This record gives sequence, structure tokens and C-alpha cells, in this order.
Amino acid sequence: MKSTLLRQKRAGLIKQARGLVDAADAANRGMTQEEDNQYNAIMADVEKLQGEISRAENLESLEADLGTLIEDPERPDGRQATLDAEKRMAAVRSFLASGMVPAELRALQADADASGGYTVMPEEFVDRLITAIDDEVFVRQYSDVQQVTRSDSLGQPYLAADPADPTWTSEILIGSEDSSMTFGKRTLTPHPLAQYIKVSRKLLRLTPSAEDLVVNRLAYKFGVVEENNFLNGTGVNSPLGVFTASDDGISTDRDVSTGNTTTSIQTDGLKEAKYNLKGQYWRNARWIFHRSAVKQIAKLQDDEGRYIWADSLVNGEPDRLLGFPVHMSEYAPSTFTTGLYVGILGDFKYYHIVDSLFFEVQRLDELYAATNQVGFIGRLECDAMPVLEAAFARVKLA
Repeated sequence: MKSTLLRQKRAGLIKQARGLVDAADAANRGMTQEEDNQYNAIMADVEKLQGEISRAENLESLEADLGTLIEDPERPDGRQATLDAEKRMAAVRSFLASGMVPAELRALQADADASGGYTVMPEEFVDRLITAIDDEVFVRQYSDVQQVTRSDSLGQPYLAADPADPTWTSEILIGSEDSSMTFGKRTLTPHPLAQYIKVSRKLLRLTPSAEDLVVNRLAYKFGVVEENNFLNGTGVNSPLGVFTASDDGISTDRDVSTGNTTTSIQTDGLKEAKYNLKGQYWRNARWIFHRSAVKQIAKLQDDEGRYIWADSLVNGEPDRLLGFPVHMSEYAPSTFTTGLYVGILGDFKYYHIVDSLFFEVQRLDELYAATNQVGFIGRLECDAMPVLEAAFARVKLA
């Protein structure tokens, strides 16, 4: 697979970068300006390859989905079910490219405007887009995702304070009553999120797989907005992000700065964050950093001169840091100044995402006709927040 070759190429570049660091360490000196320039150039190529790897893996996953046969349990004739599935997918492609579907499959679309201004996209296309967005936004893959079906909001309780420790007592007594454990509640109300893209009619007409083009671009558009808010959202008419200090989510009690300097992440600081997290959360814990932070961390070693970063050579598996998977995000904090956040370690099953049942994609044929383009509007409603701050440790500069 292309993604495997790209990962191997990336591993070779990282080996070159480490060779530069090792050479300087062996000579008991810092890196020269030339070596530093070489290192930065190599890491820039590594970052570029990471993007190519993500795109390649996403396309490979989508292609695998397309190759899966759709079986109809009501039909004994599996071949006929396959032909029907192929016919439906052909109708989706035709609809994307031209706005038309064969008469016998007209039920795949619903007129939403009597003047023909826009139409609702086929359900199969929307399902595929939802899958693509889930693949694009890694936070969704590891969070607790719920759907609101009978109301417009969900009261989400969170543990504000643990109960006190129990006390030793006698057989016939029940110990002292706890007065420490308290709960808070933030109402999760799915907020509207909308985005649109414009695609030229000629491109749609000439693209063999028009649905791939539209799915990938819409998934990217929704993905970047969701990822940014899951990390940095204020919680006001938007999700509450993990990098936003809040008593309703992750308070400053979970900030860890010991071991770091005022301008950089250090090995000791990362170890402080790791051991600030209780062992019961380690099984599912993972790091999130910006690529600028990863560039720093990739050079760090432990007391015995071993790198604390471990590269992955397996498709779909992230690199690891101090034993935990690492995810890079362009929306993670990247300003290295005293007192600012630079990363987080946490068990994201304690980050809850609530979606409303409704997800819609519409095709606009007339609005951009003057520029020979077709518009595609996506809409969903979503809210999210951390529900147990003890499951997270935020990395902060001193």
C-alpha cells in the first residue's frame, strides 16, 4: 500500500534526524548551525509526509468501504443485492456530477425547494460522509459519542469532588458520613455547525469518482472545525475543549508544569504529566501535541541517553511517547511561553460528544450557476465536554 511506503520513507528521515542529534551528543557539543538547518529541513519533510500518510490511509479506507458488498437479508439472491447496491452507487455518482438520477431511483433524493434551488443528498452519501468525518477527527474515534433523539439537550453530570477516604470501624458500625463528594452539571446542547464548498461543474463531470472528491472536502471542512473546538472550544455556544481551563471541564488543578522550562518541554516535565495521571486511566490514555511540540519532543532523551519517542512503522498506529500513543493536531497550542499549555495526556472516553440525530447535506445547483459551480452545504448539530478531569493531565510550561 502507498501508506506503508510513505511510513517507511518517514522512518528513514527520522533516522537521519536522530543521526544528527546523536553525532552532536557523541562529540559532547550542541548542534552546529548547519546541522540545525539540516534537522529542521528533515523535520519539515517528516511533517509533510505525515499529511500524505493520513490522506493515503483515509483514501485506502474509503476504497475498502466501496469494495464491500452490501447484502440484503430479505433477498436470497446475493447477486441481485450486489447489483442493486452498484446501481444505487451509480445513482449517487450521477447525482453528484449532474444533479440527476435515473427515474427508477428518484426516491434517493427529496425536493427541498419547489424552485429547484437545492436538493437533499442521498442517504448513502451522507452515511459515508459521517464515516469520513469520524476518520478525519481523531478525538471522535476515542471519545464517548451519544445521540440526542428525544430532546434538544442532554444534562451531563461531572464529578466535581471525590468522596473522602473511608475510615476503619467495627463490625456493627457503618463509618462516618461523606460530605465531600459533589457533582456539577453542564447542559450539552447540540449547536448548529454548517459549512459549504463550491466545486466546478466541469471538475464534477470529468472526475471518475465525484463522491470521493466531495466527501473528502466536506469531511475536511467539518473535521478541522470540530477538532479545533474539541481542543480549544469555550463551551459558549460551542463544545468545551480540553485545553480550556474550566470548572465544568478540566480545571487548573490538572495542569502540570514541574520539570519544564519557561520556553520548552522537557523529559522530566512529560514524566511528571504521565505520573500525575492515575494508573486506571493509562490503558486508554493518549497524548495530543502540535507538530512544533513534537519537533522538540523528538530530540528528548532519558537519563540513560535513550530517546523517549518511539516511531510507528505499522499502518494506522500512531507514534508513542513514554508508552502512550501520540496524536498531532494543528489546533493544539503551539506558543512556547511561560505559563501556557503545550500538550495533554488523557483518557478520551471521558470526553463526551453529543450529536443531534439530524445530519444533512444539500446540493445547490442555481446559486453558483453564473460561475459554473455547484455548492454543497453540510449541516450538523453537536456539543461536547470533558466529564472527568481526573482522567486528564495538561502539560504546561513553567
